[in-house]
Amino acid sequence: MTCNVGGIERPIRIVLGILLIGIGAFAGLPPLGTGITLAVGTIALVTGAIGFCPAWSLFGMNTCPMNSGKRP
Repeated sequence: MTCNVGGIERPIRIVLGILLIGIGAFAGLPPLGTGITLAVGTIALVTGAIGFCPAWSLFGMNTCPMNSGKRP
């Protein structure tokens, strides 16, 4: 897997993922809202942590530095 999530986007995804997981776990949302919030938070956290986003690959986007095709 090549890196396609980099720069400022990685820490933003990680922080957003942690926040959404916390909201989903503790905000007392209805079951559907809790599930959606936890799923989106988990996806954001994992893609930020590993530096790869399948959706970015589908759209041909890459926010990693130009000289690096590997994970940072």
